[in-house]
Amino acid sequence: MYPRFAKTRIEEALSDTRVVLISGPRQSGKTTLATDIASDKVPFLTLDDATVLQSAVDDPVGFVRGLDRAVIDEIQRAPDLLLAIKKTVDDDRRAGRFLLTGSANLMTIPKVADSLAGRMEIVRLLPLSQTEILETKSGFIDRAFDAKNPVVDKLVIGDDLVETVLSGGYPEALGRKRWGRKQDWYHDYVDAIVQRDVRDVAQIEQLAIMPKLLAVLAEHSGQLVNYSGLGAAVGLNHVTTQKYMRVFESLFLVHSLQPWFTNRLKRLTKSPKLHFLDAGLLAAMRNVTPDTVKKEKTPFGSILETFVFSELRKIATWSEQRCTFSHFRDKDRNEVDIVLENRRGEIVGIEVKSSATVTSSDFSGMRKLAEACGDKFVQGLVLYDHDQVVPFADNMFAAPLSSLWAAT
Repeated sequence: MYPRFAKTRIEEALSDTRVVLISGPRQSGKTTLATDIASDKVPFLTLDDATVLQSAVDDPVGFVRGLDRAVIDEIQRAPDLLLAIKKTVDDDRRAGRFLLTGSANLMTIPKVADSLAGRMEIVRLLPLSQTEILETKSGFIDRAFDAKNPVVDKLVIGDDLVETVLSGGYPEALGRKRWGRKQDWYHDYVDAIVQRDVRDVAQIEQLAIMPKLLAVLAEHSGQLVNYSGLGAAVGLNHVTTQKYMRVFESLFLVHSLQPWFTNRLKRLTKSPKLHFLDAGLLAAMRNVTPDTVKKEKTPFGSILETFVFSELRKIATWSEQRCTFSHFRDKDRNEVDIVLENRRGEIVGIEVKSSATVTSSDFSGMRKLAEACGDKFVQGLVLYDHDQVVPFADNMFAAPLSSLWAAT
């Protein structure tokens, strides 16, 4: 069993919060982690069991009434349970009464979005991070906000980096040796999500078109979102395309990375940027393997950017910082791939390069971002496929991609 570094935060939340939700995509390890935390001390109920689900749907109040403490798995399948849980935790305010898991973002389901406000803490659990696979707890984000130089621990470069990125983080896929078998798993995974989970979170009139739309989104990962252009490829208008894309977002398959803005700069793009939340899934959707990258490296760049974005999202779940994520792009096309902003308004910029060379021009967007932020700009990093940390200016560095999983 791989270590899950979000475990400490979940256990801390259970010590002072009535309801804790582990939220993330299917097969990311939520059930395994919840079972490990709860041990055999409390009942475990999964709504993937047809009998349990029927009971929860038919009589949610009765289902919850007899539970002192419980783990309830896949809570999105019976969202009315949340209203019953709200009632019982208002009557009995002890911490740690319910540990829930959910494979959909419950905050996107209107009738339950406000039901547990102030009573529930949500901890995201994405597929395995590289730092968890290597069993070295990363301190990358905390180091960056402390303005400390990046460091490298377990170096991964070249062909090994390509394999690491394209493998993704889903445990089941990682357990398969041959690339064809890995990618078969990802395609079967998408089929299962569309057939089962999409119906739990939305009324979709054209269910059969969802896999085709996801394939189109995969081809545009790492690019600015244009709903009209995306929808045209599958015969959807921009309104329906946006609605369907939000369904994929609620199931933690893709993410719309919002643009960073400031009143100091008027000429900033307002378009979000599309990312998948797992590089292995994206690679499978685009049929990219280590062998295809050896022949043509161009498609690897956007997959690498998705990999870095996903790794940072995972590291943020145990970081001392509480960060928001965005991207920076002005009308002159100066850009920074990922912008992290903490609660103090401090900024760290991350640019991603798949090559082994970095030049001053690779920091052009970072310099624009630093200028816009003033003294709130803490550090700018261009992550690249090399083994050396190279300073380029005060608080700006070229750093190996392996610095992402360097231990604290």
